[in-house]
Amino acid sequence: MHLLTAEEMRRIDRHAIDEIGIPSLVLMENAGRGVAEEVMALAPRIGKRWLVMAGKGNNGADGVVAARHLANAGFQVAVVFAADPDTLTGEAAVQRDIARRLGIPLMAYSEGCVDWRDWDGVIDALLGTGAGGAPRGVLADMIRAINAGGKPVVAVDIPSGLDADTGRVHDPCVRAVKTVTFAFKKRGLAQYPGLSYAGEVAVRDIGIPAALADRFGVSVFELGENVFRERLGVDPALERDPAAHKGSCGHALVAAGSRAYSGAGLLAATAALRAGSGLVTWAAPAGVVPPLLMERPELILARLDDGGSGDWSCVDPAEVLELARGKQALVIGPGFGRWEGDFAWLRDVMERAELPLVADADALNILAEGAAAGQWPKRKAPTVITPHPGEMARLCGTGTSEVQRDRIGVARRFAMERDVVVVLKGARTVIALPGGEAFVNPTGNPAMATAGAGDVLAGVIGALLAQGLTAAQAAALGVYRHGAAGDRAAAKRNARHLAAGDLLEEL
Repeated sequence: MHLLTAEEMRRIDRHAIDEIGIPSLVLMENAGRGVAEEVMALAPRIGKRWLVMAGKGNNGADGVVAARHLANAGFQVAVVFAADPDTLTGEAAVQRDIARRLGIPLMAYSEGCVDWRDWDGVIDALLGTGAGGAPRGVLADMIRAINAGGKPVVAVDIPSGLDADTGRVHDPCVRAVKTVTFAFKKRGLAQYPGLSYAGEVAVRDIGIPAALADRFGVSVFELGENVFRERLGVDPALERDPAAHKGSCGHALVAAGSRAYSGAGLLAATAALRAGSGLVTWAAPAGVVPPLLMERPELILARLDDGGSGDWSCVDPAEVLELARGKQALVIGPGFGRWEGDFAWLRDVMERAELPLVADADALNILAEGAAAGQWPKRKAPTVITPHPGEMARLCGTGTSEVQRDRIGVARRFAMERDVVVVLKGARTVIALPGGEAFVNPTGNPAMATAGAGDVLAGVIGALLAQGLTAAQAAALGVYRHGAAGDRAAAKRNARHLAAGDLLEEL
């Protein structure tokens, strides 16, 4: 599914009207009818008395069309405008006149003009996707009145006060139970905190050709079966060849774990096994592995000479590089820790390792130190990085709040600048590619916010790389499967909180 910015939607809308010749009133009629049909679907449990709160522009006009269709279906409706109805112009005036002829009550908003006891639900048609910044004046007053009224709200195209591009919530912002958006889903409806205010999102076809999204270069998508097949060229089921054997399913090397964080290596390596890598070698400082290996005897153990330190500071990079020979993917960083000279160590491994690589956890903090000094490993093979928002902020030299304010934009810029695939973790993880495409993952849940979940994800992506998927395919499918495993684990346990090991059982 395409995810559009407000500007992309505006350009496509104008092209459909001006170049293709679809009358704007036809699009408006389809939009309003779509809203009405979604409200009708809610009526059996909410009721049939609906108040439309309408702005002066086309979003408000869509709301008036919806009121007309609801009235025709036997609903009690009225429209409250943000301005004197007689001052409306253009298509909003056209819809006002039709509603008047049909006897639909129309009025201008004033404080206390609505008795909420008279209504079962509200249609928010105040502001559309083109609105910018926080609502002010009478619009802000109307939004606050809607929220204070306590009635279920259906938003037209986007909740008023929500940034259509980033999902940022302005003050005030309508909190809807359902948002009916038109033609294509907007980016802000696929990201938090916007998702929390949009409720259920319904995308309605209003007659704009779907092919226009590609024609206008829309390059952000929400992951789903069609996107995997059509955009990423991979079947999300990833069925094995009936004649497969362990040697044909890839060999992943997981360099992870230290004395302080020994479990990280075990989680990442086990995840690689669970995600289908035919062979997995776990490489770790010699003092780390023995107590844990009994937990997973299927792993191949590589005990690296650590001089008795139990960490990576005394491990020769050449040992890791030698182990990487003949492998199809390298996962590096979970549970690494930090040490003096760690950037030079990591850069040496990354630049000389000629295989796809996943850098996670402490590897990212080490890379951030290098990036701050203007240094970054030069690699020919594909690289996937898997930062959480704090790690992404350190990599970019900015604050976590800046990252969260525009997750898609931050991830895309970094991916293009550094020629890496970025997996920006969090609610609705973003996968950004060096070519500018980005994907938002719909799977996963808050119960997955637990130590070790990221180690599991790194192992899953590494396993998919080892099986021959491209970096883009492995990152996107790895995130999708990881989130789906979390959804299954939470549902099976009826859990609000999970342990990382619970994810392993559901991969």
